[in-house]
Amino acid sequence: MSLSQKLNVIFKRKSVKYGVPFLVLMVGGSFGLEQFTRLRYEFSRKQPVSPEEMEKYGVTMKKPEEVTLDKEYESIKSLNIDDWENKRGPRPWEETQ
Repeated sequence: MSLSQKLNVIFKRKSVKYGVPFLVLMVGGSFGLEQFTRLRYEFSRKQPVSPEEMEKYGVTMKKPEEVTLDKEYESIKSLNIDDWENKRGPRPWEETQ
């Protein structure tokens, strides 16, 4: 048997025909994804945007109000959760035109 005949026999096996390309794609894909993730983290911002930088672009930050549990409880206490009615929105086939 010559070398070309031996290679033809080897390449006709299902494990070589389907298994080798699968393993090459899995290993090669992991190296490719490694490069993409390296780029992603290399060019991502490491620190948050400061208010001075935001003002350069014409965006102003609002100062957050102090939120406490007591204030939130007071705002929710006035809600009536015992008497409510389930209101169904119109279905697409029920809309009137």
